[in-house]
Amino acid sequence: MAAPQYIYKILPPSPPPTSPLPETLPLSPLDTKDGFIHLSTPQQLLGTLQKFFSSAPHVYLLRIPYERVEKFVKWESPEGKLGEVGEKGCFPHVYGDSQGGAGCRLGREEVDSVGQWVKGDEGWEVSGWPFEGGRPE
Repeated sequence: MAAPQYIYKILPPSPPPTSPLPETLPLSPLDTKDGFIHLSTPQQLLGTLQKFFSSAPHVYLLRIPYERVEKFVKWESPEGKLGEVGEKGCFPHVYGDSQGGAGCRLGREEVDSVGQWVKGDEGWEVSGWPFEGGRPE
């Protein structure tokens, strides 16, 4: 399968990300607990928002060019089974590298833009997509 052009980190409505982004954003409690950064493809975003951010009025999305983090990404199912790049049902997770490099982090070098996605009257709708192109399906 082809690698996505972008993958996304969903941030809660508060606190908003700073501008400019720091070199390294703090890890969420879930990312810290699991030992990797949870990310989504455009096709996975609506499901992730509905499952984990259903009560949020808006979220922030970090748009990450896949090529910037590719060497740190493992594609895994929610059960932790390894998959292939872009495989249906597998999510991109950023892990640290074993040589002590950048690894398990996101910041201004990895993220190319930040957008705010506001939930519509009917819930999370594609019409609220904050970026040009690459809309979720």
